[in-house]
Formats: sequence, structure tokens, C-alpha cells
Amino acid sequence: MFNRSIAFSAIILLLFFASCNDSKEKRQSTPVNKVEKTSNDSLISEVEKEEKTIEPFLLSEENAIDFFFDYEKTLKKNKVKLTTSMGSFTIELFDNVPYHRANFIYLTRQGYFDNTMFHRVVKNFIIQGGNSDTRETSKKRRKIGRYLLPPDSKKGHKHHRGVISMPSGEIDNPHKLASPYEFFIVVTKPGSYHLDGSYTPFGRVIEGMNVVDKINNVDVDDGDWPMQNIYILKAEVL
Repeated sequence: MFNRSIAFSAIILLLFFASCNDSKEKRQSTPVNKVEKTSNDSLISEVEKEEKTIEPFLLSEENAIDFFFDYEKTLKKNKVKLTTSMGSFTIELFDNVPYHRANFIYLTRQGYFDNTMFHRVVKNFIIQGGNSDTRETSKKRRKIGRYLLPPDSKKGHKHHRGVISMPSGEIDNPHKLASPYEFFIVVTKPGSYHLDGSYTPFGRVIEGMNVVDKINNVDVDDGDWPMQNIYILKAEVL
């Protein structure tokens, strides 16, 4: 009986020491896992820092043509709907003026035209949009970039009534480079053909010309700015 007690006590001691060794091994393994996690966190942190330091893409005189040349190849749609504070109308863009077509769709998808205005209205002639007197528009332009587009006026398109075209940018501009952020729509019947050769028609109104005429009939000040602001609430590619 005494021998059995000794044997039983020995077994208990062996189990106790085995348990202590297991606990020790587990304790020793814990810091290794923490080090690995810290290393991964550090790596992720470095990647996040690199992503934050990447500068946003800006269009410029140097890269705009190449950018729109490539961008135009990806386009499968050629209609844009403009919803204004006086109604909506739809524009169909011409296929053979690639830079101007690509520019208009790109700016539309960037949300540039949203909340801009028809800032120039000349009765029985044109309505001109894409600008405003708010800081928001200036901020949008800075985020997109500063650039002009070359004229593309020899593709057979004339300034018929309902045609959308692009005005020249800046006063000192002998080559009639186009201001990419603005556009005008001809309302003259049957058209304003004295503009042919100087500006680039890049589309036409196919629906809602009555809204264009309605905008053209608003009261304006001495600088052709509407007395009551006419907003482009939303521009969207169809």
C-alpha cells in the first residue's frame, strides 16, 4: 500500500513538471508572434505613406494631347445630357473630332460641369456655358489642370443651329486654341456660319432645343451675363 502511494505521488510530480514545461514553451512563443505582427504593421505603414505621397494627375500643355488621344480610344458612348435650372437637353458628339469629344466626356465624368453656369447669352446668336463666378469652379479647374486644345475645324462640320462648339482660350491666342472648360451652342436660324474655320464644332443638340431657346431669351446685363443665374445642375454621359 505504501509503495502504491509513492508510485502515485511520482506520477503526480511528473505530470506537474510536464505542465510547467508546456506553459514555458507557450510563453516563449508569444513574443515571436508579436514581433512578426509589428513587422507587418510597419510594412503596411510604409506602403500607406508611399500612397499618400503620390501626386494627383494633372493635365497640362505637355500631356493633354497624348492623354486625350488614348482616352478617346476607350470611349463607347457619344451622348451627354445637361440638366439645367431651366430644363434639360441632350447633345450628340461627333466622332471625327476626337480630342474635343474626349475632352467633353472626360470633364463630364469628372463632374466639372455640375453647378457651373450659362454665363454668356447673346440673343439670336449663342448661349455659352462651363464657367461661373464661384470659387468651386476655379478649384475644379486647378484639380484637373491647365491646358488648351488645338482647333479641329476642317472636318466638314458647320455652325448650324443647335451645334455645340468650343470658344478660343485667352485673348493673346493667334492660333485659336480652344478653351477646354467652356462651350457654346448656336441658336441662330439657320446657323452662324461666319464662325466656321475659326472654332471647332464637336456635337449637336438632338433633344431639348426648346430649352436652349428658352435660355437664349432670358434678360442679360451689359456684359451678356444673365440677370438671373442659369445653372447646369448635372451633366451625365448617356
